[in-house]
Amino acid sequence: MSGLAVRVAEVTEETPLIRTLRLVRDDGQPFKVRFEAGAHMDVTGPTGVLSQYSLCSDPDDPASVLIAVKREFGPRGGSAALHQVEVGDRILIGKPRNLLAIAEEADRHILMAGGIGVTPLLAMAYELHSRNADFELHYFARSREEAAFADFLENRAEFRGSVAMHYGVPRADQPRLYRAVLPRVTVRSHVYTCGPVGFMETVETVFAPVVGEQNVHIEHFEAAAVDTSDNTAFSVELDTGEQFEIPVDRSILSVLEENGIEVFKSCEEGICGSCVSGLLEGVADHRDNCLSKAEKEAGEQIAICVSRARSPKLVIELY
Repeated sequence: MSGLAVRVAEVTEETPLIRTLRLVRDDGQPFKVRFEAGAHMDVTGPTGVLSQYSLCSDPDDPASVLIAVKREFGPRGGSAALHQVEVGDRILIGKPRNLLAIAEEADRHILMAGGIGVTPLLAMAYELHSRNADFELHYFARSREEAAFADFLENRAEFRGSVAMHYGVPRADQPRLYRAVLPRVTVRSHVYTCGPVGFMETVETVFAPVVGEQNVHIEHFEAAAVDTSDNTAFSVELDTGEQFEIPVDRSILSVLEENGIEVFKSCEEGICGSCVSGLLEGVADHRDNCLSKAEKEAGEQIAICVSRARSPKLVIELY
């Protein structure tokens, strides 16, 4: 296993299902690279399972990073193992990657969080406050007891007036609260959302007609549902000239690896963006949840762990 060794310096039980881990470098030094607000990173826990977690601490604090881990009871990942670690335990982390970056040109930033989806948006709130930017964070949770960082967000002086907590609002009633924000946005405003899929889709439905689809930024934690019944074989050519046949039951990534081609990867579910590569020729069948709608429509990138081809051949540049 590769990665940077870090030590668990602090554990906070935020809710019965969510705990935060404050991580410091194992060598006691500050982190050398400042992470971008909205970033996530690979975390390999004590059982060796690798998962991705958003960074929710202040990007300007080089002494530590903070992740929030929600215990999941399904087959995915190592959340159960990370709910067993204690102060002093050591784990491995990868380099931060960002798919939810702050839009520099925005006149106003609207952060819409659902449940554990508050994690990347909290780091963005830190960053926007430090820039003295115009922003507001809306946090929806089933109850106060199930909301991570509730005390912090309700009482943090610098966020006062910029954070609204919404507890126990049924999903059907939430659009009314979204629409209450619309008078404060323009076509130059940007909206960032993270949470359950249905929550994010509703946020996009309400805000996109006002700010434009390209100004609504979505962070996914789940792989996209894909119908593979119409898969067809196709060929892939790398910019080096090497060519490979991709059968109906194999991914581009797996074929390249089988042939000794080194590709940066992590989740292999089209969520994290690690394997996104340049698309030089051909038409992609995008099946990922990491590229934005605008990026998919531009046709210049492809997530090779899950996406396929709509044309007989793709020419790809590995990043």
